Amino acid sequence: MSKFALGEPVKDSITGFEGVATGRAEYITGCSQVLVAPPVDDKGCFRDAHWIDEQRLEPTHAQRVVLDNGTTPGCDVAPPIR
Repeated sequence: MSKFALGEPVKDSITGFEGVATGRAEYITGCSQVLVAPPVDDKGCFRDAHWIDEQRLEPTHAQRVVLDNGTTPGCDVAPPIR
């Protein structure tokens, strides 16, 4: 069970990286990671989201982002192809 809800703003306690928790992965090894998406930069360009170990994250207490997926659930942006 994750200690953060998706949509919750979080901060990495090591690097200071901040953003909204937009994804979660749990591995068979016991590692749990959260995908943290930062806000756009000063020019309005997207910045890369990063997978961060859950135990490094702390809540920022900013308002949680909630999306209504009732009528349009699904992928927002296709995953990167590398």
